[in-house]
Order: sequence, then C-alpha cells, then structure tokens
Amino acid sequence: MRSIAMSSSSAMVRILIKGGKVVNDDCTQEADVYIENGIIQQVGKELMIPGGAKVIDASGKLVLPGGIDTSVHLEESFMNATTVDDFYSGTKAALAGGTTMVIGHVLPEKNESLLEAYEKCRHSADSKACCDYALHIGVTWWGPKVRAEMEKLVRDKGVNSFQMFMAYKDMFMLRDSELFQVLQHCKDIGAIARVHAENGELVSEGAKEALDLGISGPEGIEISRPEELEAEATHRAITIANRAHCPIYLVNVSSMSAGDVVATAKMQGKVVHGETTTAHTVLNGMQYYHQDWSHAAAHVTVPPLRLDPNTPNFLMSLLGNDTLNVVGSDHRPFTVKQKAMGKDDFTKIPHGLPGIQDRMSVIWEKGVIGGKMDENRFVAVTSSNAAKIYNLYPRKGRIIPGADADVVVWDPEGSKIISVENQVQGGDINPYEGLRCHGVPIVTISRGRLVYENGMFTCAEGSGKFCPLRTFPDYLYKKMVQREKCQAVKAVEREPYTGEVVAVANSGKRDTGSSDLDTPTRPCTRHGGMRDLHESSFSLSGAQIDDNIPKRSSARILAPPGGRSSGIW
Repeated sequence: MRSIAMSSSSAMVRILIKGGKVVNDDCTQEADVYIENGIIQQVGKELMIPGGAKVIDASGKLVLPGGIDTSVHLEESFMNATTVDDFYSGTKAALAGGTTMVIGHVLPEKNESLLEAYEKCRHSADSKACCDYALHIGVTWWGPKVRAEMEKLVRDKGVNSFQMFMAYKDMFMLRDSELFQVLQHCKDIGAIARVHAENGELVSEGAKEALDLGISGPEGIEISRPEELEAEATHRAITIANRAHCPIYLVNVSSMSAGDVVATAKMQGKVVHGETTTAHTVLNGMQYYHQDWSHAAAHVTVPPLRLDPNTPNFLMSLLGNDTLNVVGSDHRPFTVKQKAMGKDDFTKIPHGLPGIQDRMSVIWEKGVIGGKMDENRFVAVTSSNAAKIYNLYPRKGRIIPGADADVVVWDPEGSKIISVENQVQGGDINPYEGLRCHGVPIVTISRGRLVYENGMFTCAEGSGKFCPLRTFPDYLYKKMVQREKCQAVKAVEREPYTGEVVAVANSGKRDTGSSDLDTPTRPCTRHGGMRDLHESSFSLSGAQIDDNIPKRSSARILAPPGGRSSGIW
C-alpha cells in the first residue's frame, strides 16, 4: 500500500530547484528547474510557475541529470553465493549516491529459459525497486530456443541488451562461432551486444597452472588472468562483431592494452563502445598481494584489478577522451564470509566488488578533481552516454523540458569520507574505505519525487518502475545501417565457365569442400613434409615412429615461402 500511496501523491508534487547551475553533457548554464507530474516542465531564468511548489535552494550547487548505472548485480546467485543487496537495498543505495536508474543483470543457468529467468527477476524487482530499472539478459548458452526467446524478450518484454561472455569456461562461455551467430542475431533484432572479453580457454589453463604451483591465494586471480588475455579477446570480439556487422559494446574494460585495442578500433571507424568500472579506474592489483587474506580477497573481481599502477589513471583518461563511453559500478557485493569459500582455492572466491553508492562521488573525485574530465564529461560518462546507448535519451540523461524528473543537486565543494560504517549498500567491505571524496549529492529526485535529502530517505519500496527499452538505438545503429547499404557485397556478373571440369574420384572419403560449422579440434598436417613435430609422434630418444618408411630424396626449393634466405644461415 505504501508504494500506491506514494505514486498517487507524486502527481501533485511540484518542485522548484532555484539558483543552481544546470549541467548537461554539452553545456553548463545558470537556470532554475521546475518539476511537476514527474516531468521537468521548465528550465530557465525567472520562470512563471504555479504556487505550492517546494523550493530547493541550489545556490553554489550544480543540478545534474540523475546517474544511470549500467551494470549492477542485485539478488543474483553467482559462484555459489547470493549478492547481499536486493532491489530494495541496492536501489536505495543508488539514490543515496546520486544514481536514479540502474540496469541489472539476469544470468540464466546453462540450458535455462531466458524468459523464465527474466520473469523471475521482474517478479522480485517490481515490488522492491526504489528507482527506475531495466535489465540485461545474459546469453549464457546458444541454440534455436535462445534465438527465439531473444526475439520475444525484445518484442514483448522491453529488453534491448544481451550480455555474452568469452570467459567463464563450462559456465557462460560462448565459442567464437556461437558468439558470431549471437551478434548476427543481435544486429537483426536491433539489440545492444554487451561482451565480456577475456580468453576463457587460457584463463582456465592459467588457473590450473597457478594452483599446480601452489598459488592458492587471491593473487592467483591476477596471475591466472593477465591483461594480454583481455587484450586478445577484446581484439577478437571486435573482429567477430565487425564480420557480423553488429555494433559491439565491450564491458569491464580493465587494462591499458585492452584500452589501446578499443582506441585503435575506433580510429579504424569500427562501431565500438566501451564500459569500464569505478574500481578499475581507481584501484590497482597490488591489493591482491596484501598480507591480510580477507583484504586481498575482498578485491577479487573479473577481469582482475591490474598490477601496473598507471592503469587506473589511463582508464580514467580514456573515459575523459571518449575512447571509453560509460562507467558503471558493476556492483556485486559479497561479505568476507562469502569470499572465504575460496580460502584454499582462489578460483572459488566469488567475483565482485560493491560500488553502487560510491560510483558518482568517486568518479568526481578522481576524474573531475583529478583533472581528467570537466563536469560536462562527468555527466556524459555517468548518465547521458548510457541514456543514448540504451535508447533512453533525452528522456533520461538530460535536463530539458519534457524529460523525466530524475535530477541530482550536487555539491562540488562538499566532501565525505567513504566508510563501510556509514554506507547504505550491503556488505561488510568497501574497496574505497577511507577515501575522501569531494563532490557529493545533497538532494536526489526520482520520478519527480524528492527521495533523498541530506542523508534522509523518503523513498518507498516498489516506487521505482521497470523501464522498457526500445531497440535499434540511433547512437549505435544509425551509422551501421547506412554502412551496410553502401558497403554491400555483390557477386561479379560474368559469363558462366563452359570448359572442361576434372573428374573427382569418389573414394568414399568426406568431401573436403563441404563447409562444416564445427571444425575438427585438431587440424591435419599443414605442410607436405614427412613429419609434423607438433603431432607428437616425435620421440626425443632418436628412434622415430616412421623410421621404417624410406626417406624421400631431397628437393631443392627455388622459391621458398617467404622469399629466399639472406644467406646468413
């Protein structure tokens, strides 16, 4: 009943934000903002407004579009643990930090119906969310059923984004051919293809190797998942997307080398967007070598924080110059007790860091105060770009008449010290413990209602709404659709060949020309020599498996592959 009372009374709420500076992603202006019926009605000076409005004095303050957190994991079971925030506590913490919309994850088990997983999440979230939310659906397996359900989710359920994993072998990982087909399908239905890029095969081998060497602590996460595995997979993901003519959105970009790959792809004109996380732009991987196991384990996330201490600065700079477009919290809070499931084996430590509440202030401190971006770029990476990518702009992500009244009054001079003691979000650890942040939200307005003011909440459980997202966002697809029109591949028109064709003797063997989706795991010998040393019938003892076969006489090669040798050898 509380939420019904709240939503019916919200129609009468009138708010005037007076004397502040309105900050959008492209400009800053001194203006008052008048809100009524959950919508921004007027923006400007000396507004004519009806009486009875609550006046908020924003002198010396900034008025920002509410933050959009594009990656949160609420009420999610993952690696045998359930995150310690549900949609109530998580969205409440978001509002306290100046975020007015979150996009959560639905990660179906292998062979689980995507639709059923979605409905289960909606059922729980609708009655709890305090702010607007949407959902990404994980494509954790592939088949005709998944293809059909993706279409249904897009058509009937207000979903426009799917997340694919190149990591998490035997759990979520898709093979390259599957990823290619999923991306082709995303393009056909106009969805946003989010891809987590790490080489899952080599991650799995690296983890075995580390454990064999007796490395069982949290440092194993960094040792087994070096950044070259992320850079390689990032390049591969961009290549696969380019062949599928699908815009790609890379998530959790966490290293300098992966950032370079994204930058290069953008310079080549590929339609690539990138999201990093608050943690990766602020913290480095030395945390994993801390003497206290619980401190080190608290920082276990995927991809891991990077050892190179220049990484956070580099990633923040990429956010500043539009190489990376969005920063999410990737909020996945676990307690020390949950992390301790991996006390003897780092592969069993649940991956994830909290951050839904701290994202905006931490990025302001390290990005704006740190001189990496101005306040307009801050609005872009925390709100506007996400709104554009997910087809919500300018309804969200901009302070303009007609937009949703999701607004934050931001004090650029105010400061707070982050601590687990006074946080609203769940968990008993905070990776930014003790960090003094300048730039704090003092008022948060969601759906035209004042929900948070100076540490006090007036939001009701279930007062947030699910936001259906439309497909084919212009920000991603306009360029791609046009490109396909002008770069269409055409067959060459020519007279048919009428000469003789050699007869092929059918020896009962498989036709070598047949195309097969599943290539054999081990290709046959790629050269014409007698021995393929890679095929490991080779023995170091000197006696070989083919010693009984007479050797062919040597042949002088006049033009060896790659040109003649220079004669040095």
